[in-house]
Amino acid sequence: MSSKEVMIDEIPFPVEITRTKPLALVGQGLTSVEIHFLLIKQNAIGIYIENDVTQHLENWKGRKSAELEDDNLFFEALVSAPVEKVFRIVVIKEIKGSQYGVQLEGAVRDKLVEVDKYEEEEEAALEKVTKFFQSIYLKKDSVITFYFPATSSAAEITFTTEGKGESKIQVENANVVEMMQKWYLGGSVAVSPSTVKNLAEKFEAILSK
Repeated sequence: MSSKEVMIDEIPFPVEITRTKPLALVGQGLTSVEIHFLLIKQNAIGIYIENDVTQHLENWKGRKSAELEDDNLFFEALVSAPVEKVFRIVVIKEIKGSQYGVQLEGAVRDKLVEVDKYEEEEEAALEKVTKFFQSIYLKKDSVITFYFPATSSAAEITFTTEGKGESKIQVENANVVEMMQKWYLGGSVAVSPSTVKNLAEKFEAILSK
């Protein structure tokens, strides 16, 4: 393992990736699914955000990780910060793409309905995302990448798997993009509690500087 990588459940993740700027690995964790009373690891997650995010988190300087972990306003600020973000999701337990797509669609739709923002435009954008995942198979070590640019309310989802090249989709609806971020960065409502806990621990250190 290179010193520029960390292992997340035996899967190497770079400590930094570059899109238009260098983005640091600020959160890591897993999602799991319960099958016949057994907890099965599903995906490994790496959250990458540019360093300038600290400018948007001044209110939380000096806070302990336990406080950050329980503070949904902190995670709201993380989601709304106009900085570049990448979520790298690596498949541990292979499933059909349609299964992942349904999980994503259900979570995003529920979040939009809750805040009364689920209209025809959101439904159409979500349908496009669901169709994208219907056409792929999530083999072990496949990678799903969510890219959120700093200056746009759109997002790009990329899927890569061994021997197949990559597939991409643009998501243009700002409300859907926001809720996709919240699926992984949503504090108490996020899909991976271990990632939320790790983000809080990392940001305790980052915000104490």
